[in-house]
Amino acid sequence: MKITSFNPFIATARPDETVSLFEEMGFEKRHIKQGIEIADRNDTVIRMKDANGFHLDVLQSNEEQPRDDSIGIRMNVDDFDEACRMLLDHGFRNVYGGETVQTGSSKAAMMVSPSGFCISVIQHLKKPEM
Repeated sequence: MKITSFNPFIATARPDETVSLFEEMGFEKRHIKQGIEIADRNDTVIRMKDANGFHLDVLQSNEEQPRDDSIGIRMNVDDFDEACRMLLDHGFRNVYGGETVQTGSSKAAMMVSPSGFCISVIQHLKKPEM
């Protein structure tokens, strides 16, 4: 398994405030994925980047959170199944049960460790060449 990118994410009930704060720090919105449906949820992810190439994802979810914000790691990989197996072997669990997020351009799962930190495993799907 190869990690292709690695950056923090913030899941928040106040995405506008969070995005505004990071825009003041020099981050810009790169793209937004809305309407990501998984396990009776409907999420939005705002991908941000600064001039130094640092990335940050801001996640807005309609799921009730124990706190207003939670922080984790986004890990893009070249082999989704291998990455998930490795984390499962280390005691992680998929917060969506057996489901994965399928957006057409990516496949993802939110994995939580035994101690409670999260890693969002994502593999970008390449379109078949014609």
